[in-house]
Amino acid sequence: MRRTGRRSKGAAHSLRECQRIDKDVRFIAQTNFGVEDMLESDMERVRAIAGKYIWTDSKGVSQSVLTDDEVRNLTIRRGNLLPEERAMVTNHIDVTIEMLETLPFPRELERVPEYAGGHHERMDGKGYPRSLTRDEMSIPARMMAIADIFEALTSQDRPYKQAMKLSETMEIMVDMVASNHIDPELFRLFVQSGVHLRFAERFLESWQIDRKATDAAIARLDRH
Repeated sequence: MRRTGRRSKGAAHSLRECQRIDKDVRFIAQTNFGVEDMLESDMERVRAIAGKYIWTDSKGVSQSVLTDDEVRNLTIRRGNLLPEERAMVTNHIDVTIEMLETLPFPRELERVPEYAGGHHERMDGKGYPRSLTRDEMSIPARMMAIADIFEALTSQDRPYKQAMKLSETMEIMVDMVASNHIDPELFRLFVQSGVHLRFAERFLESWQIDRKATDAAIARLDRH
């Protein structure tokens, strides 16, 4: 029998199906990293994948390849923590303040609990644990907030997230200036002094230091 060189309809269908499955697998793997702001369309795609791929176990019970808990974890709108997990994380501030306030600091260090306990406050009063506004926070406390965010975004020792490049970090922080999350004047000082670059050269990997893209991100400050 002479070969025609053409795939059968069944083979072509199987190939398309394998390609579709491969795309869905890559999408789920990427989604598992978590993002700063997940699109509604991406969340719907996760749910669609969960409903589309069904398998039957040895007892004859049909179930999705993604459990309800996995779907819930994969459709977190911001970051990669569930509400109950985030509540546990935010509690560390209360514990920090309570612990530090019991220590007998000398006079020149007596405000350490305030500085350490304010790094999750926001300039618009929407932070925690005390919902302080910019005017209610000291300069060192506002500086701590900037330092904490910068270090957290670039750090490589967080098991729940991938370290970001310098440009990605600055993009997010410029957005935080625009949304009144961090102090705009202190952030400009942070950038103009070159602290971000000195920190990067000392503590970040070479692949994270993309200077041109970082400069482009910072240039957005002038538009705010």
